[in-house]
This record gives sequence, C-alpha cells and structure tokens, in this order.
Amino acid sequence: MAHELTEPGGKVRLYVEASLGDDARVTPGEGQAHYLLHVMRAKAGDRVSLFNGRDGEWLARIEDVVKRSCALVCEKQTEKQTEVPDLWLVFAPIKKTPADYLTQKATELGVRALQPVFTRRTIVGRVNADRMRANAIEAAEQSGRLSVPEIREPVELSKLLAAWPRERQILFCDEAGEAPPIAEALAAAPAGPWAILTGPEGGFDPAERAAIRALPNVTPVSLGGRILRADTAALAALVVWQAVRGDWR
Repeated sequence: MAHELTEPGGKVRLYVEASLGDDARVTPGEGQAHYLLHVMRAKAGDRVSLFNGRDGEWLARIEDVVKRSCALVCEKQTEKQTEVPDLWLVFAPIKKTPADYLTQKATELGVRALQPVFTRRTIVGRVNADRMRANAIEAAEQSGRLSVPEIREPVELSKLLAAWPRERQILFCDEAGEAPPIAEALAAAPAGPWAILTGPEGGFDPAERAAIRALPNVTPVSLGGRILRADTAALAALVVWQAVRGDWR
C-alpha cells in the first residue's frame, strides 16, 4: 500500500532545485533516488515531502520507478514558504569534524548565511564549500526548515570589514576585552539585520579586535567566564540571539 515515507526523525524531506507547484514533475538527484529506492525501499505511489527555499513544502508522489531513478510529482502544498530571521554567522574556519557540526547546527538554529573569514590566527587554510553545503542541506531536510542557508566563499577579515554593509549590526563575541553579557547587550541593541562574528581557537589578535570595535555598528559581548571552543562559542551566541531577538520569542 502506498504511504508517506517516514524515518526515525519524522517524514522524509528532500531539498530540490526545481520549481514546485501543482503537478510539477521533479527528477531527484542520483543520490536522492538511491536513498528513496534502495534505502527507504520506496514504491510507486509512495509520498515524500519536497522543498526548494522558494515555493514552500509540497507532498509529492513517486512515479516511473526503475532500477536507479524515479519521478516525483507534486500533489499539494503542505506549508507556505517562510524565511528564517536575517542573521548571518561569520566565523573563522575550524577543523573538518567541528566544521561539519557547526554547519549542521547553525542551519538548525536558523542562520540565513554562513560566511567563513580568515583571521591572522586561523589555522585552517582551506574551506570545502561543497561539503558545507551538503551538511547544510542535510540539516535543513532533517530540521524542517524551508530553506538552506547561503554558503559564502571565505574572505580575509580586513576585506570583510572594509565592505561591511552599514545597515547590518555585528554581534562581536570578544573573548579578550571588557564587554557586557550577551543577553544584556542584545536586549538593548538596535533592530535590523544582524551578524554574529566569532574568531578562531586562538582568538582575534589585538589589531583585529581594534579594527572590529572601530566599526560603528558593532556590539561587543561576553559569553561568560569560561573559555569556549570556537564552535561552542558560535552556537552559544546563536542560541542567545534567537532567544532574545530571533524567532524563539
């Protein structure tokens, strides 16, 4: 009997690039088709949920099943398109396993863009954007969000600050200077689009800290008295921002 496919975390959701709408026909990627047909043992008539970041979420019927491929035909929209808060995470790249974890959890926590930034103390010299995007897509599929965060090319800190948009506030997680507690600072901070800025394991050097604090739209904050790893600091700041200013309110 045909049914909507589910897995331990809930319904099966797939991110696709194609447009979605009444009777729209979507060809899943090779990996998606393998997952549906050989991992989930899907049959013709079974249903999956699709989203593309533009058209909401749609229930789609599996058709034209052959050994390695199938078609997905949209039947009805189950959720209208919504967007996460306008929040970027700007972070110094970290080693592969923590970076995977950071990308996944930042996606679950609702960031709109992930921006790697190279600082003077950044140890990692290369960013695998394709791997980051794959992790972000998987996290979006599992978490129920209707979009995938933008994965941006890494940039040097000096270039990032020089081109920083004036309308976007920066929440600067400054582990080396005097700053108010993050929740207290956010409660009094201005409205508008935001970015959270965190540094590498060794922290920002004094010249970088001075350059960041010199920007007019920067709010330096403290994350408490304990030393946090770079990935922990980024996720802790995201949680507090969502609780105080984001869509957790």
